[in-house]
Amino acid sequence: MRVATDHRSASASGTVLVGDLTVHRLGYGSMQLTGPGVWGDPPDKRAAIRVLRRAVDLGVDFIDTADSYGPYCAEKLIRAGLYPYHGVLVATKGGLVRTGPGEWRPLGRPEYLRQEVEMSLRRLGLDCIGLYQLHRIDPKVPAEESVAELVALQTEGKIRHIGLSQVTVEQIEQARQIAAIVSVQNLYNLTSRRADPTLEFCHREGIAFIPWFPIGGGVLTRSAGALQVVAAEHDASPAQVALAWLLHRSPTMLPIPGTASVAHLEENVAAAELRLSDQQYQRLQAAA
Repeated sequence: MRVATDHRSASASGTVLVGDLTVHRLGYGSMQLTGPGVWGDPPDKRAAIRVLRRAVDLGVDFIDTADSYGPYCAEKLIRAGLYPYHGVLVATKGGLVRTGPGEWRPLGRPEYLRQEVEMSLRRLGLDCIGLYQLHRIDPKVPAEESVAELVALQTEGKIRHIGLSQVTVEQIEQARQIAAIVSVQNLYNLTSRRADPTLEFCHREGIAFIPWFPIGGGVLTRSAGALQVVAAEHDASPAQVALAWLLHRSPTMLPIPGTASVAHLEENVAAAELRLSDQQYQRLQAAA
């Protein structure tokens, strides 16, 4: 198994544009830093902060979070550990309400999104959020109303770039009629590829594609077959190969594997240095 040991590790993945911002193509997702069910503070806040700081030490310069992680806990931890950020793009999201552990409800009313942007700015200690993503489209609110409010906040200088999460190509095209969409964050990994059409659209249009659950919440690491074989060929872990497959899949790909463990973080970031052959990539593609 490969382990990242220095600040150059994440940079081995190359870079991707998020609007006019350049980041390395292996980021970090902060959802797992919270308590069970993505609810409340972690058992050990100091350990969570160590993970964040180690990620930056390894060259990670894209940190994904959301106001609903905790709620609010992940944003506070990121400020405690990384402020004033020094070249790190902290991307946050709004549009999901939490009512308890494991419970999520879309809420895209313009006044709510404005409130959440203002609160995220305060929690992160920012005057402008580099990338703000609509966490979900609320079926009870016309999507154009939600996106228009983000455009208004962008015009006011509180958001630099706008992204979407868990959307179709049609929804992206609708949003682009009123906003410049620079990123899309959908569920996607080696065995969950329903978002392939969305990825292909992002690839063509130069939109950063941010796969959440990039290693399937750990399911991929326990699977047998081609993944295990290719991992053995590289003296790597299955999780590392799954991340390498994503990086090989498209130059617009920006995986954000999350963990609350420094050791697991170092393993994930080391995947940036793993290069699959075209043959290995196709074997994985066909077997999944």
